[in-house]
Amino acid sequence: MKSAIQSFKAFTLLIIILTLSLCFSVPQEANSASAKEIDIRVDDALKRFKKEVGGGGEFLKKAEAVLTFPRVIKAGAIIGGEYGEGALRIKGKTKQYYSTASASLGFQLGAQSKSLVLVFLSKKALSDFRNSNGWKAGVDGSVAVIKWGAGEDINTVDIKDPIVGFVFGNKGLMYNLTIEGSKFSKIDR
Repeated sequence: MKSAIQSFKAFTLLIIILTLSLCFSVPQEANSASAKEIDIRVDDALKRFKKEVGGGGEFLKKAEAVLTFPRVIKAGAIIGGEYGEGALRIKGKTKQYYSTASASLGFQLGAQSKSLVLVFLSKKALSDFRNSNGWKAGVDGSVAVIKWGAGEDINTVDIKDPIVGFVFGNKGLMYNLTIEGSKFSKIDR
């Protein structure tokens, strides 16, 4: 029994070391997209949003701004991490580029990709976000992740929150996800 516990501890330590070495061995510049690449991916993600979310196009017209992360990669083996790059658009024009990152600890193994769209519905929430030096969801501001039924128009949902989020996977809208603890930081492109 003692041997099995020691083997499990050694295996766990090996997984942690491998995960950390993978996370820190790839230079950040190698993963960074150019401004043009980010904008092209944001265009595609917003097209998908408008297609998959009933009334999505009309809903976005009400927004003060839209922050879109077309591809957020999450990977983990006990220790997990998540990273993505996106653009903040006001009146359809890119104003600033951002990264999102978070870390987690617990039972996890694997990787996934998702898209994230944050819609700012109030000028104050947008101003607070833009004037921050690293904004953390759930700490610096609350983001309501919207859920609704298939075939329902988003414009019929009574949304009172100043910032709402939508999370998409490879197969459409992903439910019961949170972005609490995700940190959003300005990046230069």
